Amino acid sequence: MMTFAQEASSSGRLITVILFTVMIAATLGITVWASRYTRTAADFHSGGREFTGMQNGFAIGSDYMSAASFLGIAGIISLSGYDGFLYSIGFLVAWLVALLLVAELLRNSGRFTMADVLSYRMRQRPVRTAASVSTLTVSIFYLLAQMVGAGALIALLLGIRPGETYLGMSADTAKIMGIIIVGILMIVYVTFGGMKGTTWVQIVKAVMLMGGAALLTVLVLAIYGFDLAELMNDAADASGVGAAFLEPGQRYGVDVAGDAWQTMINKLDLISLGLALVLGTAGLPHILIRFYTVPDAKTARKSVNWGIGLIGSFYLMTLVLGFGAAALVGKDAITAQNAAGNTAAPQLAEEVGIHFGGEFLGAVMLALIAAVAFAAILSTVAGLTIASSSSLAHDLYNSVIKRGRATEQQEVRVARLAAFGVGVAAIILAIFAQNLNVAFLVALAFAIAASANLPTILLSLFWKRFNTTGALCGIYGGLISAVGLVFFSPVVSGKVDAEGNSLSLFPAGVDFSWFPLSNPGLVSIPLGLLCAVVGTLLSKERDDARFAELQVRALTGAGAEKAVVH
Repeated sequence: MMTFAQEASSSGRLITVILFTVMIAATLGITVWASRYTRTAADFHSGGREFTGMQNGFAIGSDYMSAASFLGIAGIISLSGYDGFLYSIGFLVAWLVALLLVAELLRNSGRFTMADVLSYRMRQRPVRTAASVSTLTVSIFYLLAQMVGAGALIALLLGIRPGETYLGMSADTAKIMGIIIVGILMIVYVTFGGMKGTTWVQIVKAVMLMGGAALLTVLVLAIYGFDLAELMNDAADASGVGAAFLEPGQRYGVDVAGDAWQTMINKLDLISLGLALVLGTAGLPHILIRFYTVPDAKTARKSVNWGIGLIGSFYLMTLVLGFGAAALVGKDAITAQNAAGNTAAPQLAEEVGIHFGGEFLGAVMLALIAAVAFAAILSTVAGLTIASSSSLAHDLYNSVIKRGRATEQQEVRVARLAAFGVGVAAIILAIFAQNLNVAFLVALAFAIAASANLPTILLSLFWKRFNTTGALCGIYGGLISAVGLVFFSPVVSGKVDAEGNSLSLFPAGVDFSWFPLSNPGLVSIPLGLLCAVVGTLLSKERDDARFAELQVRALTGAGAEKAVVH
């Protein structure tokens, strides 16, 4: 029986290349079509606000269900059991915050970006600058993780192992080519298709992802006669830890015998991660910008409901995929291919295919799930890129540099140039970061969004006293504290395994960590909120009339599509 790493047969490679080519051709066709209808700033930034609740819900789900979700969560569940499912729960619960506190009010209050809301009753230029910095920071961290993952995925799917070549490419060259291909495609999607093209690409990807995950879930359950209990028992038996695999404590909140301090740190780290996941979603720029692509607040609310339904179904399927990989592939085979378990889903697809139809069907299933994972990466990076380019063009260029006097054609032109610039920067950074462990970047992006963006958004919408100084202190305070605490945490230096191998970004022997938590959310989120409150109280600036106007706008949507310049 072939293993995942031995999938380098010519037939498997050919199937993979064909599926990738078809998928890329289809999405490029969508982009060309959308480019014909992308003329105004509203077309580029928000797709003309023409999407229905269902369409935008699929796009939201696509933005959210990235390759990190599909590959990462299935991998964590396959290695850590119950604890891996905590990610799924956190990601899903996070949407309640977005639905109840943000979606409708944000759609009514803003025009294209979250800075439209933050700056409405404040000094435009400093607040929009801060919002652009935060948006770009979150997006770059998220982009790096996705693009490095794309490079590794392509090398794995083509079966290129260290010391081997394919089409003249070594494994390292294949990774770089994967990063470059993803970067070029995301630049094309955003530059030519704008939000309309990006959204339709995301809708197609959501259908592919849900279809691929559903197919694999059904086949795994079919092997066990649709008896989930038997599947979980087999997974527990194969895990090496028995029934403990189905209980908390394998990965998070671990009790360390004789070390009360480390036990407490482990439990606080779990709380910190949960806070970042639950609160970060409502502050992610590429998620927030999606609320402006619908015609009104009611549709924004419907789109979130659709998103919750899709995301909830998807994360339930990851439970079957994770336990299925643990039972059918086995922990040793998964970690031999990827220590973090990120290849568990493709490995499971191959095993299921072999079970039902031999090695050829195994190669087909592997290629199918690989294409789905690659599509997930493409749509997520496109969403992140358009969020960044819209913020740079609408907030920084038009509102700060041009003081709101730029024409729509100028703003769209700058947005396209910004998309190109962000794409090139992401490609270069990802090439240099490809050998680093970048798994923490997604969690860090959530922590920054929860620390810098969410407190200022909520205070802008609900606190009459809130002002420019408070917004600046909140954004920069949350941003600096989240990034700074991670830099001095075990994620970057000082963490080693039992054999002395480094588990941090820096090699063993380098240790400048003093902050014990791996995720900064427990400290940086309250600190971001505190900075916003203290900054507000230290300033005498106050505009109650402007707050009243914002409340009317947030509740009714009156004037939401008009530019705000004062």
